[in-house]
Amino acid sequence: MTFRTVRLVPLAAVLCLAAPAASAFDIAPHRALYSLNLVQTKSSSGVVGATGAMVYEWGETCDGWTVQQRFRLRLEYAEQDNTDVSSTLVTWESKDGLRYRFNERRLRNGDLDEEIRGEAKLDGKGKGGSAEFSRPEAATLTLPPGTIFPTAHTLVLIERAEAGDTLVARKVFDGATVDNAGQITAVIGPKLQPGPTSPNDKLPKSPLLDRPSWRMRLAFFPADSKQEQPDYELGMRLLDNGVSQDMTLDYGDYIIRAKLDDIEALPRPNC
Repeated sequence: MTFRTVRLVPLAAVLCLAAPAASAFDIAPHRALYSLNLVQTKSSSGVVGATGAMVYEWGETCDGWTVQQRFRLRLEYAEQDNTDVSSTLVTWESKDGLRYRFNERRLRNGDLDEEIRGEAKLDGKGKGGSAEFSRPEAATLTLPPGTIFPTAHTLVLIERAEAGDTLVARKVFDGATVDNAGQITAVIGPKLQPGPTSPNDKLPKSPLLDRPSWRMRLAFFPADSKQEQPDYELGMRLLDNGVSQDMTLDYGDYIIRAKLDDIEALPRPNC
């Protein structure tokens, strides 16, 4: 079974690529720790259990946004050996949304499964651009007009949610595979006040969570695909400062919940 590393859409995601400083919302650099557990599975998948953890850091530099994500998950099967998957992701994206660098290593049972590294650029607001891969091998992609990068996509989601939009579709290039930009379609729910998602949830005590939010459901479609079903879906409660309060990762055959266990603010740059 193919396992694709989740993007948190800082996850991973400025309307018309405007600078975030001009936006009405204030992104909070932060480090968050999530525990991963299986919440639903189909008998045909063979998966009977899953546990893991994810550490996600959204940082800020004077000219860009950084993301560092460490992800590990053990999948337990009824009739085969367990599988341990892990990944380390490091990205940088310019605040004008026009430049992006990415580096990801994925391991399966301790062995290198895939390494993807490269950089991408756009020719201007709303224009296309190119992506240059150095790993797994040298390659170049032409990015179509309208492509945006992951942090820009998160900022679009927050801005459109604030505006009251309920459906947002964008072409996003994240460098997760050697494929071109894929479409992410987001369905956005009504604005929510601070508080737990369910009565049984216990949130960490942090002023970072004392912000309004929206429930969102993101469907990830591969590049140039006409298929009706997405590769996978991500449900999350996204706060207006960029924090993801909780998530569900729906891979079709099974669903993993990412529960927020701890969060802390990261320093802002002194520019």
